[in-house]
Amino acid sequence: MTPLVFATKVIIRGCLNQIKAYFLPSAFTLPHCDKIYVMNRVVVLDKPRGLTSQQAVTSVKHALGVKKAGHAGTLDPMATGVLLVCVGEATKISRFLMDLQKEYLATVKLGERTDTLDAEGEVVERVEGVVPSSSAVLEVLDKFRGEIMQRPPMYSAIKKNGTPLYKLARKGIEVERKERPVTIYSLLLEAYEFPYLTIRLSCSKGTYVRTLADDLARELGTVGHLTALRRTAVGTHRVEDALTLDTLGETLGLEAAGAIEIEEALSHIRVVSMRQEDFLLARNGRPVSATPYGLEDGPDSLLMKTPFGVPFALGQVEGGQLRVGRILHLSAESLNQ
Repeated sequence: MTPLVFATKVIIRGCLNQIKAYFLPSAFTLPHCDKIYVMNRVVVLDKPRGLTSQQAVTSVKHALGVKKAGHAGTLDPMATGVLLVCVGEATKISRFLMDLQKEYLATVKLGERTDTLDAEGEVVERVEGVVPSSSAVLEVLDKFRGEIMQRPPMYSAIKKNGTPLYKLARKGIEVERKERPVTIYSLLLEAYEFPYLTIRLSCSKGTYVRTLADDLARELGTVGHLTALRRTAVGTHRVEDALTLDTLGETLGLEAAGAIEIEEALSHIRVVSMRQEDFLLARNGRPVSATPYGLEDGPDSLLMKTPFGVPFALGQVEGGQLRVGRILHLSAESLNQ
């Protein structure tokens, strides 16, 4: 390649980068680089086994070259599957994603209980001679569908007087934990060959599958612990569409199914398109009347869009007024239109 051809390619690439940055404000490119780095999006990551959720986030930050990112719902190191990683301005919407319904594929080993209730812990109890029948398993599963009460495990991030329970557990300290209501929307038997039991479930936020495995085993007259856990979906975001850490290290197109826009990630939230005069007030944090939009007071958050259809804030209706909660800096141009 001659110097002239090389220089020409560099100039063309730089121009293309500027065009992408102008028309696609949710992404940016680095000069002389073929990768398109995703910003202000939610990465649907297929987390590998062995990484903590925070380590997975750090890996995403390094792969994409971004400084700000966070996850929307912890996965234990042993678990794999869907971890929603919010990048850039998308970190502001993480709390709205944590409430989404989760789906898991879990394998339980009957006859052995560990201190952590999963394969990462030490065996603390064994029960021999109890081999539940398939019909007994199906009968017990039926008891755990719907709203149930769960006691969080000691090895969890829940805090007691400011200290995570898992830190107390590592010191051999056990404290009282209050039961909490959770909802099991569906619970199906995928496979059973003693001592291994595989179930597929969809559940609400705050459900501990480790605890469910322990409770199921107890109900079957034995003990058990989780040996494998894969989160197959969070809301409508499925593991089949997820990106891997290896994928993130390769060229990543803006239309990749695993890197979604904020509006798509918030598809479960009502959208309000603002009139020009109201937008000019709202973008500066001033409340506007909710009446023209047919909105009533309520706890639900709203995604507010500019008259040009660009999401710019999250808001809520209080006292008949639409109030901005968080400004989303997705495009400087959109706020100045």
